This record gives sequence, C-alpha cells and structure tokens, in this order.
Amino acid sequence: MTEGLSLQTIAEAGDRLRGIIHRTPIVTTHSEPWPLGAELRLKAENFQVTGSFKIRGAFNKIAVLEQGSVQGVVTASSGNHGQAVAWAARHFGLAAIVVVPKTAPQSKIHAAQSYGAEVEYCGTTSQERLERAELIAKERGYAFVPPYDDPEVMSGQGTIGLEIVEDWPEVEVVLVPIGGGGLISGIATAIKSIRPDILVIGVEAAGAAKAWTSRLRHQRIILDHTDTIADGIKTLALGVLTYPIVEQSVDHLLTVNDAAIMQAVRWLLFRHKLLAEPSGAATVAAFMTNPEWFSGRRAVALLSGGNIDPNVLRSIL
Repeated sequence: MTEGLSLQTIAEAGDRLRGIIHRTPIVTTHSEPWPLGAELRLKAENFQVTGSFKIRGAFNKIAVLEQGSVQGVVTASSGNHGQAVAWAARHFGLAAIVVVPKTAPQSKIHAAQSYGAEVEYCGTTSQERLERAELIAKERGYAFVPPYDDPEVMSGQGTIGLEIVEDWPEVEVVLVPIGGGGLISGIATAIKSIRPDILVIGVEAAGAAKAWTSRLRHQRIILDHTDTIADGIKTLALGVLTYPIVEQSVDHLLTVNDAAIMQAVRWLLFRHKLLAEPSGAATVAAFMTNPEWFSGRRAVALLSGGNIDPNVLRSIL
C-alpha cells in the first residue's frame, strides 16, 4: 500500500468532493447482443464537472493544499488535468498555471483558459512539461499539482471505485484506462479494499503500452515515444508511485489499437448518444475486441472523459 493512499483517504476525498462534483451515472447498454452472456455498463465520467474524471483528484489535492498558505498552483497536462486544476483553483480563489504540450487539443486549452488559468506550451512529451511545471512552481512559489503520481490525486480518483461498487454491487469486472496510472491506482485501491473478488483490468492504447511493457519486463519502463489518437493516455511511463500499485492491484492489462478506439467512439455516440474522447472510449474498445475475457460476467467500462477535439471527432466520424 502506497503511503497516503488507502480506503480511508479515498473516503475522505469523497467527503471533500460531495456537493462539489457530480456522482456520475452507470449507464446500461442494451443495443448489442453481447456474446457469451456478458453484460456491459458504462461509468459516465464524460458527464463530470470539466468533462472528465480529473476534477476528482485535482480538487482533492488543491483542497488539502488550500488549508496551508498556498497562493497559486501549477501543473502539467495534455488537457483534462489542466482544466480540472484551473476549475478547482478558481473555486478556491487561487492563481493557476497549466503547462501543456505543443500538440494539446485547442478545445482543452481554451477550456482551461476559460476557468482563469494561464497556459504555457512546452515540448511534446509528458516528461518535458512535468519538468517545466516543477520549475515554474519553484520560481513563483506555487504548489505543484501532479497529474497522477500523488496520493491525494489518486485518492480523489479512487472515489470512482467506491461509487461503482455502491451503485452496482453485482459488478464483477471494472475496465479502467491507463495513462500515468493515477486513475487506476485509486480505483484499484478502493475496489480491492472492499471487494477483492472484483477483477480490475487496465486498458492502454497499443501505441502507448507502458504498463503492459513494464509488466512484461518486470520493471518500470519509460517508452521512447508514443503514437496514438488517445491523447489522454499517451504518457511515456507509469509514475514512480503508481507503478507498484498497478503491479500489485491490477489483475490484467489489455491493449487496443486506434482503429478499435475510433470504432468505440462511434458506437458510443450513435448507439448511446454518449460523447467520449478516444482515451475514454478505450475501455469499451477493449470489451468489444476481447470477448473471451468477459464471458458471463458483469462489466463496467469507465468512460473517463468526453473532451474530444472537434477536428479529431470529425476525422473519426
């Protein structure tokens, strides 16, 4: 168990978030005759405040920081975490700076700016923007809000696991997308603490399979590059803190290619009127392309966000 991350810290995060964010629904799917008696439901974090799950961890972290004398916050993000930090900072009356890659979707950047954040572009990799954000934090005396590798951020994300188990106790499998690993670390900690029988399956884009590669090689691997349409999960590596949690608490890992992810985006939109960004649709893609994993099982696929760039959506459609 990572220090600072436990069922108790996740429950405390839930208390901080109550009344601030949405308790998102678990949506049933009846438009497909799923093979082998499987049942799929969707945890719709695309309906969440700022359009993704990221507000849970960002708000929880900033709520804790705000108890001190912090004047502002800075973070590094491909988009969703930056929006969440900007929104939470505005809630507490704090300044916010978001360091984004040069390739970040403009729609996500504009959203962060609309919440009052200052945006700075830096490089194309997660490591470049993390280093720049930490430098800015030191220069300005602001607090750094990590996108995933932080117990309070992970605790906030873990509230999703509590909600899933409470709202559908019969669930047997939970599919979670993996970027830096903060989301699945929090969810797996929550679920395994109260229902160790539930399978937690991590899903990665094939072009950014750092967790799968790390498990294969029995060590934390930093990829040389990533290539996927799913910008929210194209990090080069799991976090130093998240890697051991993924190894200990995540039962299986699956990878999906971009074609399957785009098919899932279209299916969610046309069959269920749910708009999911590619990172959010990856879990549905995994369910659709690996039916043997879900034979006779009740599964929840986490739609982690719906902040899709209009140009990307146009190309997918």
